Amino acid sequence: MKQNRMLWLLDRLERQPRADPLIDTLRSGVHKLPLGASRDLLHGRWLGHPVHPLMVQVPIGSWLSAAVLDMRPGRSREATLLVGVGLAAAAPAAAAGAVDWAELRPEQARVGLVHALANVAGVGLYAASLTCRLRGRDAAGRTLGFLGMTAVSLGGLLGGHLAYRQASGANHAEEVPHVVREGWHRVAAVADLPVGRPERRVVDDVPVLLVREAGGAVHALAERCSHLAGPLAEGTVADGCVTCPWHGSVFRLSDGWNVRGPATAPQPAFDTREVDGHVEIRLRRDDPPSADGWRPHFKGRSTGAHRAHGRSS
Repeated sequence: MKQNRMLWLLDRLERQPRADPLIDTLRSGVHKLPLGASRDLLHGRWLGHPVHPLMVQVPIGSWLSAAVLDMRPGRSREATLLVGVGLAAAAPAAAAGAVDWAELRPEQARVGLVHALANVAGVGLYAASLTCRLRGRDAAGRTLGFLGMTAVSLGGLLGGHLAYRQASGANHAEEVPHVVREGWHRVAAVADLPVGRPERRVVDDVPVLLVREAGGAVHALAERCSHLAGPLAEGTVADGCVTCPWHGSVFRLSDGWNVRGPATAPQPAFDTREVDGHVEIRLRRDDPPSADGWRPHFKGRSTGAHRAHGRSS
């Protein structure tokens, strides 16, 4: 069977490094924006997954509706309103996409750049369409609107490739609960774990991060970052958290909560115990953590301080 021509072109785009200097410049510019806490808001950490796909529904929906009205006589006023709504909603959607794009791998960033350029072209065409409509040049406005929808549709195709083929924005730790077997697993001798330094071990082919505290408590999380599978064992440990060395996501060691993005999903956490001088871990399958570390209390489950540290008696 012949290879799909579209996939062949997209694969070529992923491997083409010609735009990398421009990507590096733009990425640096996005990183320097003084967004503060708004950066995590734009990443969608509050939502549990990237917010950009949600935000683009407004401009795309508005412009698609305008295109439908443009095919009916006497509905130019309503179509003009929808084009304006789409343009107003495009800016925050683009901001969310930009902060996500700045944290992508090179292959993803190359596709993302063309995705952004297609959408910029679409926004420009719709801005010109709105100008023509407001000046009474409805025929030109409709033509520019259809061209804008074509550009935005191309951008949407590339966005789908980014999300589903290249897994940008996906939770890269989602499979852990489905791979690790139930029960306790011996992973290391306590004496082999240096205090305060991340160590990597493997359970059922799943890399696990181990961190031993000065007081003796051992924390265990899935080692591959939920953002883009960065190696947390190569990160830094401070204030009860581990920071991913790739993109700076911060996870709480006690329960895997994503304290800071770009990660939008927490890390799977493990209970730990010491048996005969060895650390054993068990995947924690109870209720997920909250931002302040609170967990619901259910009769028959161990709670309290030793539970919050991921330890089980």
